[in-house]
Amino acid sequence: MSGITSHDQNFKNLILDYPRQALEFFAAAKGLDLGQGARITPIRQEQLKSRLGDRFHELDVPLLVEWPDGSREALLFMLEEETNPARFSIHRLAQYCLELSDMFKTNRVVPVAIFLRAAQKVPETLVLGGDSFTYLSFNYLKCDLANLDANQYLDSPNLVARLNLPNMAWPADRKVDIYAHATRGLFTLESDPEKQRKYLDFIDIYTALDDNQMHEYQARYPQENSKMVGLTERLLNEGLEKGMRQGMQKGRQEGEASLLARQLTRRFGSLDSATEQRLQQASSDDLERWADNILDARTLDEVFSKH
Repeated sequence: MSGITSHDQNFKNLILDYPRQALEFFAAAKGLDLGQGARITPIRQEQLKSRLGDRFHELDVPLLVEWPDGSREALLFMLEEETNPARFSIHRLAQYCLELSDMFKTNRVVPVAIFLRAAQKVPETLVLGGDSFTYLSFNYLKCDLANLDANQYLDSPNLVARLNLPNMAWPADRKVDIYAHATRGLFTLESDPEKQRKYLDFIDIYTALDDNQMHEYQARYPQENSKMVGLTERLLNEGLEKGMRQGMQKGRQEGEASLLARQLTRRFGSLDSATEQRLQQASSDDLERWADNILDARTLDEVFSKH
């Protein structure tokens, strides 16, 4: 990834692509078991911004979990990724949750803070009150990635956990092994080549193997490495084939438009710029229909008529 890495965007993509696995991993402190019948809906940012205004962070991810069979009441999860724990504000998170609660008319809101760096000193409880009474007590689920033991997740069936192995705690000399377990999880648990390529980048970013370590990986894990090479070749070939098909289609359309323009000019005289632009932007179906119309049309307008 070129330029500055957007960790917020990386994690937002991860959560939106794999919402069930994300909740079961990041909210594991709740002992979360969604069950197969749960329906998870990402809440659109546009809807939130119209209500919450500029204070809402676009890269926080609210997920609505519903159980259509009525076995449980809906839950609204608020996931916030925080790269730098020093920037985390429990007051801001509480404010977001209160606003979401008001907006969706529910008190079943579960806040989850995901820390990419070690976060031992962040406040975990907010209590507002006076000498005699507490008027607000707020807690959240904390996922401190840097303090999770990677050994516990090496063979996890949860893809989000496997992709985050590089962000967990592990001995420095295990870096290549961590990379191998993460990539093996990706190729085992995700069958879509496009997503495999997308999250291979995710693993690369957070493991950051140097050239020597990559050579070691290729030597020690030839099977996983061959899958990576095969994926790259497959996507490259698919891209070339797609480009060729698009180029051929575009060429055909340009030829059809040019032929029709010549026919129209011979029949009705010089074409104005608006008509020429219309021909250039037309689909193949439009060009075919207009070519049929020209046989009976008495005017240029009748050529472009739908009937």
